Amino acid sequence: MRVDETAIPGTYRVLPEPLSDERGHFYEAARHSVLTGLTGLPFTVRQVNNSVSRKGVLRGVHCNDVPDGASKLVTCVRGAILDVMVDLRVGSPAFGRHEVTRMSADDGVALYLPGSVGHAFLALEDGTCVNYLLSTEYVPGAMVDLDALDAELGLPWDLTGPPVRSAKDAAAPSLAEVLASGRLPHYSPPPGPRS
Repeated sequence: MRVDETAIPGTYRVLPEPLSDERGHFYEAARHSVLTGLTGLPFTVRQVNNSVSRKGVLRGVHCNDVPDGASKLVTCVRGAILDVMVDLRVGSPAFGRHEVTRMSADDGVALYLPGSVGHAFLALEDGTCVNYLLSTEYVPGAMVDLDALDAELGLPWDLTGPPVRSAKDAAAPSLAEVLASGRLPHYSPPPGPRS
């Protein structure tokens, strides 16, 4: 696999290098030593989540107000999504910047990001399943929600109609409101690669 850092500090795009034959293909989706070596943070799976969505479902933007040690590896294991990461860490040199990745079960692309970086996706096919490997267990009250359609965020969803959202996501506050509330996480430079 190849791992590329994105324009958001501490986030990475994991690109598999499939081995194909008459049976199909095989690829390495993640390796602890590679992720730990790149980030300087241990990645031990503490919780695994799956979400299944129909076409047009928009989930997020969500982040955690917990330390950057809480991270996740996100993969689309069925269907396809338009995935968006947005840097919501106060003081980050990339604050407000977003990264867009089209992901599908066919390509095996994954994203590795700190829990303090905002995350959202739009399901592009019915039955789309997204898998999350989380380095910490769920902490009630730690999730921060933002409106994925907030004009200030300017996320490029390229919608052809209104998305399907949960009541919680549809009622989520704007970036300005969350910033004023003091709930956004603060940026700490990533430890960086281990030597």
